[in-house]
Amino acid sequence: MLKKIATADLRLGMHLHALEGPWLAHPFWRTKFVLADTADLSAVHASGVAQCWIDSSKGLDVAQAETPATTAAEPTAPAPLDDLPEPADSVPPPSTSFEEELAQAARLCRKSKLAVQQLFGELRMGKALNAEAFQPLVEELAASVFRNPGALVSLARLKTKDDYSYMHSVAVCALMIALAREAGLGAAACREAGLAGLLHDVGKALMPLDVLNKPGKLTDAEFGVMRSHPERGHAVLLEGGTAGAIALDVCLHHHERIDGGGYPQGLAGDAISPMARMGAICDVYDAISSNRPYKAAWDPADSISKMASWTGHFDATLFAVFVRSLGIYPTGSLVRLRSSRLAVVVKQHPTNLTAPTVKVFFSTRSNLPIPPLKIDLARADANDAITGREPRGDWSATQLDALWAGAALQG
Repeated sequence: MLKKIATADLRLGMHLHALEGPWLAHPFWRTKFVLADTADLSAVHASGVAQCWIDSSKGLDVAQAETPATTAAEPTAPAPLDDLPEPADSVPPPSTSFEEELAQAARLCRKSKLAVQQLFGELRMGKALNAEAFQPLVEELAASVFRNPGALVSLARLKTKDDYSYMHSVAVCALMIALAREAGLGAAACREAGLAGLLHDVGKALMPLDVLNKPGKLTDAEFGVMRSHPERGHAVLLEGGTAGAIALDVCLHHHERIDGGGYPQGLAGDAISPMARMGAICDVYDAISSNRPYKAAWDPADSISKMASWTGHFDATLFAVFVRSLGIYPTGSLVRLRSSRLAVVVKQHPTNLTAPTVKVFFSTRSNLPIPPLKIDLARADANDAITGREPRGDWSATQLDALWAGAALQG
């Protein structure tokens, strides 16, 4: 029987069915499991989530009888993710700083863009796709994310309108690896997710270039052509005969939505695999936070906020994990501080989503620039905090990105 209880009343041996409250406070990417670890129990007690649901038929019950008001039919909860692969091999802990990894990430971005550019060119000439040939590149990209999860993900977001089609594949690859890592998957599964991300948009290589790169709004007919790219890409991967099931699935289904409103098959809920749900989140985030031929990029924090408001679009549990992998204010976000200064987010704190390291550069009190200063907001002596996102206004993206990426922007 499902029962709604105070989170503080949870104890070891209870079957946790679902958590209520703000999705960002949820400490687990999986739900519906028996609490058998004191660390898990401590995590949920410290989460700030006030109430939860237990299933007394699958675990311990509360000591006292519950009133009818606290029992109910099964609550609406995110689709279960139990079919994600269990980690068979561990992901190594971060071993380099964000700043150190940026140089490596910049090199990998350039190398990866050329590889995808060549792939698209070969597909347009009718050559078969050999998915296995991209595994060494994905190994390199995964190694960068493992060394420091923020550097490659942040840098791959920076792209011009001209190289969007190529760099989007690289960025989604990095985002998929980072999301799989945050979800607790093993190293091999992270690399599988990354390969799926790198190949998810190969169907776009077969789209007419005047439609793919059109600077204005697409007509209904042109949009219909573009909507065929998942199926075209899936066919290319099948024909090549070397792509695994995950890459095929993500390629075909990364535009499906949890509420059934996506394409090409209109799948909903559990009919969409967890990896395809991950692909949908990573694809949309990079698309809206990047400069495209027909649209300027949204600020990274604005992108997260807008995606959170799109009811029925994404798997809520995986989206919460995604935000934890990037931060509420992803690197490069423009924010306002309590001190009336503007700052750009430089890097994330490993555990505190609301207290990243920022670089202040402007005072709204004097309306004048100030010498750039890096501040770790998680430190007790910082004496400052983010009060909210700040519209970019007249600030150029290049100017803001230089504050956090520095020399990595060159070349």
